[in-house]
Amino acid sequence: MPRLGLGVYMNDDVGPACQAAFTAGYRHVDSALFYRNEEGVGEAVRESLIPRDQLFITSKVYSGRHGYDEANEALEESLTNFGFNYLDLYLIHDPLSGKEKRLETWRALVEKQKEGKFRTIGVSNYGVKHLEEIKAAGLPTPAVNQLELHPWCQQRPITEYCAAQGIVVQAYTPLTRGKYFDDPVLTKICNTHNKSPAQVLIRWSLQHDFVPLPKSVDPERVRANSEVYDFNLSEEEMNALDGCDKGDAGAVTWNPVNAP
Repeated sequence: MPRLGLGVYMNDDVGPACQAAFTAGYRHVDSALFYRNEEGVGEAVRESLIPRDQLFITSKVYSGRHGYDEANEALEESLTNFGFNYLDLYLIHDPLSGKEKRLETWRALVEKQKEGKFRTIGVSNYGVKHLEEIKAAGLPTPAVNQLELHPWCQQRPITEYCAAQGIVVQAYTPLTRGKYFDDPVLTKICNTHNKSPAQVLIRWSLQHDFVPLPKSVDPERVRANSEVYDFNLSEEEMNALDGCDKGDAGAVTWNPVNAP
């Protein structure tokens, strides 16, 4: 899995962002059935002429399509939308459907992986409780958990659990939708390195061993968001950003990790 991905949430015309990303060296795109742009991502991949096996494409099935039969239909729908024979990663988008449907959906993903239609399977917005119920059911452990993650919403209980269980943590909304770009802690670090708030936040995520998925519809910002490998944050700077954590109150999206 490439360590940096392009998020395409609420991007109806994904072609320009995807092409800018591929040109800048991205090889990872994170979509979802709910985003209604799987077809556009598939078209962008084919137009790029990059061999399919050199790209890492992710999608997800949201709670409105959970349950064994419904999920199976949704999973096949995703593959049809992309026009691919397989996806590199497929996730349960959220835990809002309740325990029974969550487990039924996970069983459907496990079967699709065995059929070779998904190389890897995982979850998104799952808390410790949700992951523990998979373990208690005797089912395979998810390879990935995708969460809202940035200095103001660090979700330490679940990220520490994932680290202990060998579950890769992907970070969505790593740029906070710009909400905290004026935070003085961040501003000071940006000035020190002559980097943008987005670049510093992506660097923070990488240095925590997360897989950040910054989203932009602007090709120039997509390119700039990839320029994060020519500097490092010091231990002091990482500690300063770590100290910004507001817990659940720092979230800027739905963040349903505590769903029943």
